[in-house]
Amino acid sequence: MHIADGILPLEITIPANVIAISLVYAGGRNLKSDEVPRMGIFAAALFIVSLIQFPLGGTSIHLGLYGLAGIIFGLRTIPIIFVDLLFQSLIFQHGGLLTIGTNTLTMSSGALIARFIWIHIKRYKPLAGFLCGFFGIIIPALLMSLLFIMVDYGKGMAFILAIYIPAALVEGFITSFIPTYFKKTKPELIP
Repeated sequence: MHIADGILPLEITIPANVIAISLVYAGGRNLKSDEVPRMGIFAAALFIVSLIQFPLGGTSIHLGLYGLAGIIFGLRTIPIIFVDLLFQSLIFQHGGLLTIGTNTLTMSSGALIARFIWIHIKRYKPLAGFLCGFFGIIIPALLMSLLFIMVDYGKGMAFILAIYIPAALVEGFITSFIPTYFKKTKPELIP
């Protein structure tokens, strides 16, 4: 789900980088000392889960855990995703340095929508968790597809959205259980 350098014009990537860096700053402001290790551990978890690739539809997909990140960290998810994407682009050439802002914005959008869902569904937390995990993947895939269509990059780029539906279902299933488990074992992690 990473957009590589050279696909999007600079008219999109430069403003996206400015916005993303501003949001990274906003998400990282006034950190408490106990938040930094948790954010680092979660960034490492995102990085590791991205290494587990599943072949599907002539490409491969991976889980992102953006919904879970949004539930736990809210706005702080943006610096976590930015660091994760930076390492993925430097080490594995997933995405690019010019598009890191665009990738950060698309993937963080799923996390922020997940946070909104989690906060506003008061009852039925397993259902809320499922929706958080599902939309945590689908929203970034939708935005990426729209960007590709907007810049006329290849035909059938809306197919990307269909490819990510299985990953979104798996993430929804996983995210329906993890927050409930954390709520019982480490309640301070879940808002």
